[in-house]
Amino acid sequence: MTSFEKQAGRPRVTLQTIADRLQVSRTTVSNAFGKPNQLNPALRQQILDLARELGYPGPNPAARTLRRGRSGSLGVIFPETLVYAVTDPAALLLLRGIAEASEAARMALWLAPVPPDREAGIAAVRDAVVDGFVVYSLAEDDARLQILAERAMPTVIVDEPPLPGAAFVGIDDRAGARAAAEHLLALGHRRFGVVTFPLADDDYTGPADLARQAAATIPISRARLAGYADALAAAGLPWDEVPVQETRLNEVASGEAAASALLDRSPRPTAIMAFSDLLAIGALRAAATRGLRVPADLSVIGFDDIPAAAMATPPLTTVRQPLLEKGRIAGRLLLDGWPANQPPTLRLPTDLVVRASTGPAPP
Repeated sequence: MTSFEKQAGRPRVTLQTIADRLQVSRTTVSNAFGKPNQLNPALRQQILDLARELGYPGPNPAARTLRRGRSGSLGVIFPETLVYAVTDPAALLLLRGIAEASEAARMALWLAPVPPDREAGIAAVRDAVVDGFVVYSLAEDDARLQILAERAMPTVIVDEPPLPGAAFVGIDDRAGARAAAEHLLALGHRRFGVVTFPLADDDYTGPADLARQAAATIPISRARLAGYADALAAAGLPWDEVPVQETRLNEVASGEAAASALLDRSPRPTAIMAFSDLLAIGALRAAATRGLRVPADLSVIGFDDIPAAAMATPPLTTVRQPLLEKGRIAGRLLLDGWPANQPPTLRLPTDLVVRASTGPAPP
């Protein structure tokens, strides 16, 4: 018989039940659980012994939270499932930064990934007992954003999308992508392919034409495409001739599949620009499968500078962004707060890290 079954049929035990049995006040019983230093040790032990005998576990945590006006927890909202979130290196670095800030303040983290049932995910955010939210990289049409706006709780957006009244921590994705493309242009490349993560929250995988690019609802994706296009336009190259291959997940296998589609084109690109290091590592695998030498036959550049980038074969040229620091700053902002109606917007720097995966365009 489970503990729940043992409780079935018993009269409900409350603080008042214990108070009546011991002929003390309800506040005295409550203090035995929440403020033990305010009670005589012998009386507190008597209260706890009776509570144990009656099967009373203590005051309801949610009710206690409402009375205090705070929960001691921070909510973190992810754009993907929990399995994906804890296996994606960039998301893990960000989460680690948030955790460092929360642990320093003795706060817990409540994680809200996208469950298989989207409605359940919306309800979870609506009902979450937290003191505020860190929101990581949602699409502009994600229904959870409306719930956040209605709850009007302290919120820090990381990467996307900006939300009225919320603080923002991110990078200049457009400038970072432009730097990547300019590096390849300086090496003489003129035929490019692009591997992106999702442009919209619709599970699409495949070629992304200009119409789909223009309709993108994920701000980071729009910004990085625009950065690449800026650099090519400055070099006199038409963007509409650059093939863009979209993936549903930010993972190596998806990057390999997307890069394979680009490399099977004729003429094939001499350089692939990937939205992330994982996608770029997939492109390296696609090149190896086809017997292409990197960088002699094909240059590949990523974005993020996750630890695996430096250990790739060959080591990956990439745009470094401060993922760990973004998490730390987002957590501290949420904990420290900001002046009323003055949510801060912080954009952190990116750096181009040149390694062995990029080289002069082949003749």
